[in-house]
Amino acid sequence: MRLWSLHPHLLDRQGLLAVWREGLLAQKALAGRTIGYRNHPQLWRFREHSAPVSTIAAFLHAVADEAGRRAYRFDRTRIATPDRTTAPVVVTTGQLRFEARHLANKLRVPTPETLPAILAAGLPAAHPLFRVVAGPVAAWERTTAPPTGSGPP
Repeated sequence: MRLWSLHPHLLDRQGLLAVWREGLLAQKALAGRTIGYRNHPQLWRFREHSAPVSTIAAFLHAVADEAGRRAYRFDRTRIATPDRTTAPVVVTTGQLRFEARHLANKLRVPTPETLPAILAAGLPAAHPLFRVVAGPVAAWERTTAPPTGSGPP
């Protein structure tokens, strides 16, 4: 599960569809309607918010807005609440940079035409739900890949 802190306009078609599906799953987990993913690290920042379900709903509305801009039709009736107003969630500059690198690595082969927007100089644009503050990568982020193979090289 990846609930990007990056602005949805930076995602390619597959990424936008994936964040929509994963956001709906996150909404279900935060509402207590599923057993799986309830303790997933990507949900921590939403769970810490005073209104987690409304917060993920606001996240999903912004994703649906980007989908609409691209003439895709995401079913907004699947979002828990039509309310888009919620207190912003804090994201650090380190987290945004980490996610930009992560996204760029994922897109190098499938959709290289999207790389310039992601790798542009400066800080990448944040999802509208987030308020950017200076700081390192979030503590909940998994910054290293799990080991592969069964022994030393």
